Amino acid sequence: MNTPLPDHAGHRARLRQRLIEQGGDALLDHELVEYLLALAIPRRDTKPLAKALLAEFGGVGGLFSADPEALLRVPGMGETSVAAIKIVQATALRLLRVHASAQPVLASWQALIDYLHADMAHRTNERVRVLHLNTRNMLIRDEAMSEGSIDEAALYVREVIRRAIDLGSAAIILVHNHPSGDPAPSRADIEVTRKVAETGKRLGIAVHDHIIIGASGHSSLRAMGLL
Repeated sequence: MNTPLPDHAGHRARLRQRLIEQGGDALLDHELVEYLLALAIPRRDTKPLAKALLAEFGGVGGLFSADPEALLRVPGMGETSVAAIKIVQATALRLLRVHASAQPVLASWQALIDYLHADMAHRTNERVRVLHLNTRNMLIRDEAMSEGSIDEAALYVREVIRRAIDLGSAAIILVHNHPSGDPAPSRADIEVTRKVAETGKRLGIAVHDHIIIGASGHSSLRAMGLL
């Protein structure tokens, strides 16, 4: 006699059919995560774990941006499940980065914002990165300059400019995130941006913008008239 399939196997087959026939929009957030986890944990009902993960990290964005260590602390998660979550994030970021780098940055601004938001909006610590551009405003390097605490990361003018000189950058864009979710620039953000811009100008390196990413959106110091 054939062993009957567990109830969740039939549910999983229905999710697979909807995904293939109708696309990802046909599945709810927890169903997407549930099916992904099912590939890593094939003999288990993964719906409760999917819902627990989304609740723990505040949604899809927070879940896929979560540190592996934080994911492993959730009961039921192992290295294979964590790897499944992180490979999806890595693939999504790779696609967004390719799109953002395919043409001059200033001509594909929304693609750049989409990439930065996906990578940084849900981080729990502050990160500073610098985008280096050539004379055609094509992205030649995207580098993380520093990692900080939940509310502060260092941005050193001398290090930023020295690195731009080393790479032969014609222009740079400063980027950092606010883990609080509010992308409004602080007084310190404005001051350090102006210092970098002044120093860069003397050396022929333009500072096109300083973008601040938060879960609720982004701020552009250039657009706000602060640069």
